[in-house]
Amino acid sequence: MNVGKQKKTVVIKEYQLEVGTVTVYDNYMVSSFEEGSTLTLERAYQILGIAEIHFRNKNFGFISHRQNSYAVDPTVYTYLRSLDNLKAFAIVSVKEIDMHNFKIEKLFYKKPMKFFIQYDNALTWVKRRVKGR
Repeated sequence: MNVGKQKKTVVIKEYQLEVGTVTVYDNYMVSSFEEGSTLTLERAYQILGIAEIHFRNKNFGFISHRQNSYAVDPTVYTYLRSLDNLKAFAIVSVKEIDMHNFKIEKLFYKKPMKFFIQYDNALTWVKRRVKGR
């Protein structure tokens, strides 16, 4: 009996930045930032550069895995929304404060963006949006 193979998730590259890590997969990126750090516009340019290297001519998604508390300069979203090939932006957290912050961040981003409590649900949504379904 053939149950079917699960496709293995392959890490393309992991970047260690001053604020935390960004892990690149086939058609999405996942960030996990350090406790107490601040994602400024300058630091966001590093992430935009990573996206340019790996996803220059293809659609991709972004998952912000918020295991730690950190600050995001909301002007970052005005630059992120200029990426036409960024098709999905997911935030994963179990913290209530992150849900409140998400509502504010969404006002600045103005593109498909969702909040999830479970990483797997965020990943499923991001992959679906990137494929255009």
